[in-house]
Amino acid sequence: MKKILFAASEGVPFIKTGGLADVVGSLPKCIDKRYFDVRVILPKYACMKQEMKDKLEYVTHFYMDFNWKNEYVGILKAVVDDITYYFIDSEFYFSGMKPYGDDALFEIEKYAYFSKAVLGALPLIDFQPDVIHCHDWQTGLIPVYLKERFAGDLFFHDIKTVMTIHNLKFQGKWSIEGVQSITGLSDYYFTADKLEAYKDANLLKGGLVFADAITTVSDTDAKEILSDFYGEGLNGLLAARSNDLRGIVNGIDYTDFDPATDKKISHNYDAINFRKEKIKNKIKLQEKLGLKQDPKAMMIGLISRLTDQKGLDLIAYIMDELCQDNIQFVVVGTGEERYENMFRHFDWKYNDKVSANIYYSDDLAHEVYASCDAFLMPSLFEPCGLSQLIALRYGTIPIVRETGGLKDTVEPYNEYESKGTGFSFTNYNAHEMLACIRNAERIYYDRKREWNKLVDRAMAEDFSWEKSALKYQEMYDWLIG
Repeated sequence: MKKILFAASEGVPFIKTGGLADVVGSLPKCIDKRYFDVRVILPKYACMKQEMKDKLEYVTHFYMDFNWKNEYVGILKAVVDDITYYFIDSEFYFSGMKPYGDDALFEIEKYAYFSKAVLGALPLIDFQPDVIHCHDWQTGLIPVYLKERFAGDLFFHDIKTVMTIHNLKFQGKWSIEGVQSITGLSDYYFTADKLEAYKDANLLKGGLVFADAITTVSDTDAKEILSDFYGEGLNGLLAARSNDLRGIVNGIDYTDFDPATDKKISHNYDAINFRKEKIKNKIKLQEKLGLKQDPKAMMIGLISRLTDQKGLDLIAYIMDELCQDNIQFVVVGTGEERYENMFRHFDWKYNDKVSANIYYSDDLAHEVYASCDAFLMPSLFEPCGLSQLIALRYGTIPIVRETGGLKDTVEPYNEYESKGTGFSFTNYNAHEMLACIRNAERIYYDRKREWNKLVDRAMAEDFSWEKSALKYQEMYDWLIG
């Protein structure tokens, strides 16, 4: 039995702020239990829901030398859906109102503490992993500490590490003096071929240098991050390690996202009856959001963090033009104030066509996936993206920019061969996007049978976690040898 430990800063069902938590929550459940014993270790945040905290039981505690102090480390445990979760407990580091705070230096100290505590806890929980699978910069110091502080201990001798990059934009950077003082790492580790990057210490870089394998969350992303534009300053290092780098696309949980059984939508449907049943969700949503009651109008959805990364400046540029067409546009999400206000403005200006829901509701998100005809994702960059996978599952045709996971998961529609599962455009250009949307409108209105075939193909795609899990298993086997 091969032993794998996932180390991450968040994971469903305990704590979630983004897609990372979905990966950490879903992937371990899909890895073959006959060959792999997969467990997860997370921080015990005070802001976890009480019902989840009630599942935790105390295991043990110890004290470790950290940041010039003798720090308490509590270890707790819970078993959910046959997966064992461990938690690192520290009143000092994890008692905030949210998992992540705004004080960058404290965040670095907090996750340096977590990384060291994870390794310190292993002998006490009597779990000796073959592989520690680290996620994002918050766990970047685990591979570093493993080669430094813990290298002499026989218990840690054969442990391999994987570093998965979910979003390269976030790297955990601070001054070398500050990070050296907190971590206790010697000068040896703060050179350009290790943790130093552009005169700062960089925790993600440390993880990428010392990990035995590196993954990112789609094939295209694994190639894109080798370029200056997408590489966020680390493309040289990633290119040097390209033999150890692979892209494995994320999946979604096909039991959570299933239009045939989804309790959050008003009318269930499947690949056989969607022509009659899917539209009933649209009529219901139009009524709920105060949009014009027109079942024939093409409804476009957008569920997103409202940030630059998501291509919203392109939408701002063409929204007035788009609203001259016979479409409806439904937005769900929060983020930068200028984008929140932009969508509020268009909601006010085109009240019967645009509905801006500037909050996040999981229930409403499910309704939008089930009700809309198309789903817009014009991202500047998108390492993987989950929304387009959910949209495909619900027969809601994605309109995307060809980047990262969007390029890997949405096959562009080919009118002449009747192929494809969505519509895509290449350049980051507002009018190229508008032309792409209008092409989708043309097929929707003028070639309904072709549109329905698109929906057939979209709903037949398989982006379940089981598929991705096989690729992770291959990598673990390769690492363990």
